[in-house]
Parts: sequence; C-alpha cells; structure tokens
Amino acid sequence: MSLLPDPSTELGARVARDLAERMIGWITSVDRAGTPQPAPVWFLWHEDRVLFYSRPSAKRLDRIKANPRASFHLNDEGLAHELTLFTGTLAQADDVPPALDHPEFREKYDELATQSFGSTKRFSDLYSVPFLFTPEKARLH
Repeated sequence: MSLLPDPSTELGARVARDLAERMIGWITSVDRAGTPQPAPVWFLWHEDRVLFYSRPSAKRLDRIKANPRASFHLNDEGLAHELTLFTGTLAQADDVPPALDHPEFREKYDELATQSFGSTKRFSDLYSVPFLFTPEKARLH
C-alpha cells in the first residue's frame, strides 16, 4: 500500500509530480553519536521506494550498517510550504543495476551526469553502490 496521497487530488498530483521531476532529494542517516547526517542525492522514486547511488567510500555506508533508520525529503526549491518527508529504512541494494545500466535513472539524470561528471559512465563508476530507501511514514504538506 502506497504512503502517497491519491494522485487524483491536488496534493497527490503535486507529490507524484515532485517525486518524478525533482532532481535533488536529501537522505539523512544518523552517526554513532546520534547526530543526523543529511546528504543531497540524485534519486529515482520507483515502486514506492527511493533509489540512489553512493560512493563506496562514503561514511554513510558504515552508519547505515549500524543503524538503517533514515529519512528522505525533497529539496523544497525554496517553497517551504510544499514539503514531502518520509521516515523509514535504508539498505544496500546489490540486485539493482549500476546507474549506467538503469534506464529510468539514465532518462532522468543523463544530461545532468554529463554536465557534472563528463558522462553517465563516470557518475556510475564514482557512485557505484545502489541503495534503496523504504518509507514507512510520510508527512506531506
């Protein structure tokens, strides 16, 4: 069952559009001292989960192994009144193909990856660890 509001409503249509079109989301994990550690990510909303890729050297890998509890929210684009925030769990997703081989991720980010990294292949090589965030609760405004 989806946590999202009915897409035929104004709120539901906006949330669905934002999850499909916004380019930046924020994953927040927690370090051993309990301090939240937010990080911007390129993401794909797919099958009611958030897919993103991480560098294999990122400190979040150890944090997530120690505590998979996390939150995800969209960059608010300066609107501050259109918030979408999820809490849930993070897990490494070894069965997900690399960004270079993921058609939906490439469709969304090919242009940005080329501008930022020279190619999607370079992004895929640098950000080679796929993660899935599974939301359990949502706060939508």
